[in-house]
Amino acid sequence: MEQTGLILSALAVLVLLILLRVPVGLAMILVGGFGYATLNSWPALSSFLKTGLYHQFSSYSLSVVPLFVLMGQLATVSGLSRDLFDGAHRLLHRRRGGVAMAAVAACSLATAATMGRTAMPELRRLNYPPDAAAGALAAGGTLGILIPPSIVLVIYALITEQNIAKLFIAALVPGALALLGYLFVTALRHRKQAVEALPVEDGDRSLWLTLGPAAAIFLSVIGGIYAGWFTPTEAAAIGTIETAILALLRGRLTWANLRLCLLGTAATTAMIFLILFGAELFSAFLALARAPALLQAFVVEAELSPTMVLAAVLLMYILLGCVMESLSMILLTMPILFPTLMGLDFGLPPEEAALWIGVLTVIAVEMGLITPPVGMNVFIIHKVAEDVPLPQIFRGVLPYLAWDVLRLGLLLFFPSITLALVRWLY
Repeated sequence: MEQTGLILSALAVLVLLILLRVPVGLAMILVGGFGYATLNSWPALSSFLKTGLYHQFSSYSLSVVPLFVLMGQLATVSGLSRDLFDGAHRLLHRRRGGVAMAAVAACSLATAATMGRTAMPELRRLNYPPDAAAGALAAGGTLGILIPPSIVLVIYALITEQNIAKLFIAALVPGALALLGYLFVTALRHRKQAVEALPVEDGDRSLWLTLGPAAAIFLSVIGGIYAGWFTPTEAAAIGTIETAILALLRGRLTWANLRLCLLGTAATTAMIFLILFGAELFSAFLALARAPALLQAFVVEAELSPTMVLAAVLLMYILLGCVMESLSMILLTMPILFPTLMGLDFGLPPEEAALWIGVLTVIAVEMGLITPPVGMNVFIIHKVAEDVPLPQIFRGVLPYLAWDVLRLGLLLFFPSITLALVRWLY
C-alpha cells in the first residue's frame, strides 16, 4: 500500500510539472531520480546516472534516430514536401475537392505545420470552406506518425525490443487504411466543390519530375528494409545521403541551409534523447516500486477481458494525446503498461501481440492529436490560419475522427488486418 501511494504521488507530481511546462524529459529525470533514491539510496542513484547514461546512448540501434531526423530536415530543404503536394494535386485535380485531397495525401510524409503553410493558401484561393480546409490539414498531419519511417514507431520498437522492420510492415496496412479513409471523407465533404484547373505553371512539368525523386527515395529506404537488403539504421543513412544529393542537385544545399539542418537535427535529437533517458530513469524507479506487478495484479482482480483492458489503455492514450506530445507519451507509459499487456492472453504469439499493440497504440496517440478540446494538431493549424476559430477547426476534424474510431475498432477486434502482411512476408 505504501508503494502504491508513492507511485501515485510520483505520477501526480510528474503531471503537475508537465502542466507547468517543465520539459517532459527533465520532469521524468527529477521525479524518477527522487523516487529511485527514496526506494534505494542517493549513492545508488549516482551510480545509476554514471553507468546508465553511457549504457543507453552507446547503443548502435539509437543511431537510427538522428539519421531519420536529418533525412526529414534535408527533405524540407530539398523541397520534397512541396513536390508531394504538387504531384498529388496533378493526380487529383480533376476530382471535386482535389486540392484538399492532395493536401491530405501529402501530409502522410510531412508535418501538419509544413502542409499548413504549403496548402492553406491554395485552399483559400479556391474558396474551400475554412473549417473543412483546416480540418483536413489537421487530420492529415496525424498520418506521418504511423506511416514509415516514423520516429514514434522506431522508439516504440527500441523500448519494447521489437524488430523495427516488422513493426514498419505491420503499420503499412493500417496506415493505408487511414490515408484511403481520409481521402474518402475529404471527397465526400467536397463533392459539391468546383473542379480545379491545374495551375498554368505546372502544365509543362511532368508527373515523374514532380513525384519521382520522393517516390525513389521512399522506395529505396522502405523497400530496402522490407527486402532485407539493409537494416533500418543503414536505410536511414542511405535515405539521408539520397536526400542530401537531391538538395545539392537542386542548388538548395547551401552552407547556410546545411547549418540549419544540422542544428535542427541536433536540437531534435537532444530533445528525444533527454526524454529517452528520463524514461529510463523513471522506469527504473517504477521497477523498484513494483509498479508493473501491482498494475498486473489490479487487472487480474478486475476480471476484465484482455480486449477490454487494451481498449481502456487505448482510450487513455487518446485522452493523453490531447495534452501531451506523442513521443513523450509512449516513453512515459510503455514501461508500465507493456509488461502488463504482454501478460494478457490475446490468442497471439508474443511477437505478433507486441507488433499489434504497438500499431494500435500509435493510432490512439495520433487520434489524440485531433481530439477536442485540446488536440495539438488543431492548435498547430490554428497558428497557420489564425483567422479560423478553434471551434470551426474542431468541427472540420470530426468526420476524420469518426473514421479513426471505426478504423481503431476494426484493428482492435480483427488483429489479422494488422498482422497479415507480416505473416506473409515472414
